[in-house]
Order: sequence, then structure tokens, then C-alpha cells
Amino acid sequence: MTDYAWGAGALVYLYRQLGVATRAGSKGICGCLTLLRAWIYEYFPLFRPSQLSQSPDAPRASSWISPRLPGGDDARQRLALYRQLLDELSADDVTSTPYGRDGHTDIHCSLFTGPIRFSDIAEGYDPACCLRQFGYRQIIPRAMMVPHDQYRPASGSSYIVFWDPWVNQLWDNVAAHRLDLNFASRPCEHPSEIVEEYVDWFLTRSHPRITLPTDGVPQPRPLLVHQVSYDIFLLFQI
Repeated sequence: MTDYAWGAGALVYLYRQLGVATRAGSKGICGCLTLLRAWIYEYFPLFRPSQLSQSPDAPRASSWISPRLPGGDDARQRLALYRQLLDELSADDVTSTPYGRDGHTDIHCSLFTGPIRFSDIAEGYDPACCLRQFGYRQIIPRAMMVPHDQYRPASGSSYIVFWDPWVNQLWDNVAAHRLDLNFASRPCEHPSEIVEEYVDWFLTRSHPRITLPTDGVPQPRPLLVHQVSYDIFLLFQI
């Protein structure tokens, strides 16, 4: 049992369930939600509950005191508040390096880049998408790793992603597929430091706001996965 990468397994299963939860017909989410909530508390202080004082050797996630969440109208009001807080987040509202700037030197596999797997589930993992968590300036990451095929219906019950067989070989040689931080970027002086073109690139691949704007100003439409050139992806693999 010690030969299995349990951390990677829990993470990739959570990644898949986050994808399923985005489907219009989904009404819940599976996976290690303790991991997801602990990640939110570590990086986003605005959403942190009370915290216990405990031994440094104790699991970090066990220090957070989960609040009792309301139901009904109070729950809807809290949801609207959370959406507003997320839309108004600034760089100063995010703790980019909650585990310190050198955590990756102790956990080398955290810089692995490629698909991670659990059973028949595989999801892309690229630490270059968030270099600020390592204390480095954010760059435009290489082209998105594209599955061979995917089926993502509205219900989410038949959510399937297919990868090419060669992805199974990447995890067998972590050292050969490990991001070189010093080659990719450089240490940042401020957590919000980014390359000049990053914001324009980001706005075409993500939703800048959760709440629909009411000022009539059109928002950039994110590119779909199938719009990303597979030829560019292969070029970045060379």
C-alpha cells in the first residue's frame, strides 16, 4: 500500500469531481472536500473560520473549526456575499505562499507537470499555472494539456475524459517531467508580480467575474478546450 501515491490519487479524484460539479445538471460534489476547504482557508483569509492552536506536527487541516452554515434564505444571502467577495478580491486578499516559499524543495513531486492518475481517472496538472504559490513571478504557462477525447454532458453522470496511452509513462519518471522554476521564471518581490501579457492571456481563458455584470459592458469569452491548438501543445513538449 505504501507504493501508491495517495496524495495524487485524492487530488486527481477531486479535480475530476470539480469538473463534474460545473455541469448545469449537477446538484452536489464528491471527493475529499476537507482538502478543498483547507486549501480555501489557507489561501483566502477572507473565508477563514476560527482556528485552533495546536502542535506543529498535527495535520494543518484539523486546526480549522468548520462553521455551522445556515439554510434557506440565509444560505442564499451568504452565497451572494461570497460571490461578491470573490469578484472583489485583490492580490492583497490572497496568501500566495501559506506554506512558505521553499516548500517545493522538500516535496519535489509538487513540481511534476503532466497528467496525474487515480485508477482510470487522469487529469492534467501544471504548477506553472500558479507560480506565485512557490514565490515566483507568474508567467503565461505553456499550452494546455489536451485530452484525446472528452464527453461532458450537462448532467455530469456520464462525464468521461480520454487521454492518450503515453500519459501513463510520465509519472514513472517524475524527474524528467519536473518544472524547473529558475528556467521558467524568477523569484518575485511581491506576490502579485506577473509578466506584462499575463492578464490579457488570462481573460481569454477564464471568467473574470462570477456575477454577471449589470453595466452592459461585454466580458471576454473564455476559449474552449477544443479551441486550443494541439500543434502548439506538441511544440511545447519538445
